[in-house]
Amino acid sequence: MTERLEDIAIAMVAEGKGILAADESTGTIQKRFDSINVENTETNRRDYREMLFRADEAMNDYISGVILFEETLHQKAEDGTPFVELIRKAGAVPGIKVDKGAQLLPGSEVETVTEGLDGLRARLVKYYEAGARFAKWRGVITITKDAPTWNCVKANAHALARYAALCQEAGIVPIVEPEVLMDGPHSQHSIQRCHEVTEWVLKTQFDELYDAGVNLEGIILKPNMVVPGQKSG
Repeated sequence: MTERLEDIAIAMVAEGKGILAADESTGTIQKRFDSINVENTETNRRDYREMLFRADEAMNDYISGVILFEETLHQKAEDGTPFVELIRKAGAVPGIKVDKGAQLLPGSEVETVTEGLDGLRARLVKYYEAGARFAKWRGVITITKDAPTWNCVKANAHALARYAALCQEAGIVPIVEPEVLMDGPHSQHSIQRCHEVTEWVLKTQFDELYDAGVNLEGIILKPNMVVPGQKSG
C-alpha cells in the first residue's frame, strides 16, 4: 500500500508531540561528548542515539518524528535492531537531514544560500529505501542594515522549493524551513522589521513552492518566531 505524503505529514504534527533532532554531525556531536569526557567514536555515537530511541515512555508519548544524521539512518542498535525500526516501533516517523549547510553568497560577507541539491535525487531514493519518510532542509535569512537582499531571499526560497519537489517525488515529506535569524541589533532588527522580513520570505517561499508543483498538504512548514534581535537589549 502506497504511503500518502499527507498522512505522513499529519502523523508528524500529532497533538502533544514534537520532532526530535538527533541529526548532529560527527563534528557537532564532538562538542557534546567533549563536555562529558566521552570519546567521539562510531560506537559511542550509536550508544548515545540508542539511549534516546529506547526511552520508551518519552518516545511513545512525546515524539512524532526523529531527524537523523546520515550515519545514524543506517546504524543498528547493539542487539542488531535497525534504529529506523526502533523509531517506528515507538510510533514516530524516521527522517533525515539532507542539506549540506549554508555557504556565503558570491559578493556577500553575511548572506548565505544552503547547498546540497547536486545529487539529491539519487540520495533521496537511498534514504527512502533505508526507511526515511521525511527530510529537513534549512535556508537562512539574516537581518542587517543592508540585508536581506532579494537575491538571498529568492535563492533560498528557490532551493527549498526544488528540494521539496524532489522529496515528494521520492515519497518523502519535506520540512521546509526558511529561517529568519534572530541575531540582529535592535536598530536594524526590531520586532516590526522581523515581521516585515518574515512575511516577505514566506510569501516568496510559497510562490516558489507553487511554481515547483509542490503538494502543500504534503509538506511541513517550520517558520521562525517573529521577535526582536537577540542583541536588541
